[in-house]
Amino acid sequence: MREAAQRFTGFADEYDRARPHPPADLPDLLCAWAGLAPGERVPTVVDLGAGTGISTVPWAGRADRVVALEPSPDMRDVAAQRCAAAGMTVDLRDGTAEDTGLPDHCADVVTAGQALHWFDPERALPEIARILRPGGVFAAYDCDWPPCVDAEVDQAYREFERLYRDEETRRGIRPPAAAKDGHAGRMRDSGLFRHVAEMALSRRDEGDAGRLLAVALSQGGLVALLAQGVDERAIGLAGLRETAARRLPEPRSWWWTYRVRLAVA
Repeated sequence: MREAAQRFTGFADEYDRARPHPPADLPDLLCAWAGLAPGERVPTVVDLGAGTGISTVPWAGRADRVVALEPSPDMRDVAAQRCAAAGMTVDLRDGTAEDTGLPDHCADVVTAGQALHWFDPERALPEIARILRPGGVFAAYDCDWPPCVDAEVDQAYREFERLYRDEETRRGIRPPAAAKDGHAGRMRDSGLFRHVAEMALSRRDEGDAGRLLAVALSQGGLVALLAQGVDERAIGLAGLRETAARRLPEPRSWWWTYRVRLAVA
């Protein structure tokens, strides 16, 4: 996870402005799965790979204690500002999912928002199971890329992603990351949880061409390629820019689908 964090060094502010926020229903879902009564506050939430705090602030007013672990200093700085603006007191730490430094059975809810694919599952899943109380819930959630806007934007974004990832691989700068569609299977196969399920939630927001390009530029691999002088047209970024300018001159509704994997200790 520390190696992955280096991909997001130097543009935490841009990342924070571009990325979507989790679905509003997510805390209610996790509280129910953790066995809490409606409206009951969570005693302790641990947010792993907290980034800029986008995955932390949904717990404002919902938890007695929130611990957020993030190995990137840049990301932690922005997370501290975001949480303070939300009126939250958060125990924000330099740490990883593989080595949290937290005591056994201390957490009622553990989350990994847009982060589990960067963890080493053979080390992180046992650590997560260790810090969860019996009956506590671990939630790993990710949004589908790109947002659903329209067919032409979708096609341009997917071609851009294909080209830039191929170039990352060719240059040997794409780090290993666990495939997101295998998260639930790895959680089940670990034998560490008594039940694992997967579901989808959605979030609606909006954006224009500028935001779509900001979302693209919030990906660490693309930033690394551009720093090496890669031509924008060769990786599909110029094509995406042209399509976005034509199709999204003004803000339009975007729909994000979130895949939520739930594991009960």
